[in-house]
Amino acid sequence: MNDFLSFRRMITPIFIQILFWIGAGLCIILGIAMIASGAGSRFGGGGMQVLAGVLMLLVGPLLVRVNCEILIVFFRMNDTLTDIRANTAKTGGEAPPADPSM
Repeated sequence: MNDFLSFRRMITPIFIQILFWIGAGLCIILGIAMIASGAGSRFGGGGMQVLAGVLMLLVGPLLVRVNCEILIVFFRMNDTLTDIRANTAKTGGEAPPADPSM
C-alpha cells in the first residue's frame, strides 16, 4: 500500500488496457453502424460509407492497440529504470569499468 500511496507503483497500465477494450469496442460498434447506414442509404454515397465502415472494423482496433502499446512502453521504461536504480544502489552506486576496446 505504501508503494501505491507514494506513486512508486503505477496503476495507469491497467487503465490503458481498459481503454484499449473500450476503444476497440467503440470501433466495432461504429464500423457496424456505418455499414448499416451505408447499406440502407437510398442516395449516393452509401458505398463509400460501407467501405469506411469495413475499414473502421479492420483498422480501428489495430490503431487503438498501437496507441495503447506506445503508452505502455513509457511505463515499461519507467519500470526498467527503477530496476536499474535499485541494482545500482545494491552495488554501491559504482559504475562498471569502461571497456578499453571502444
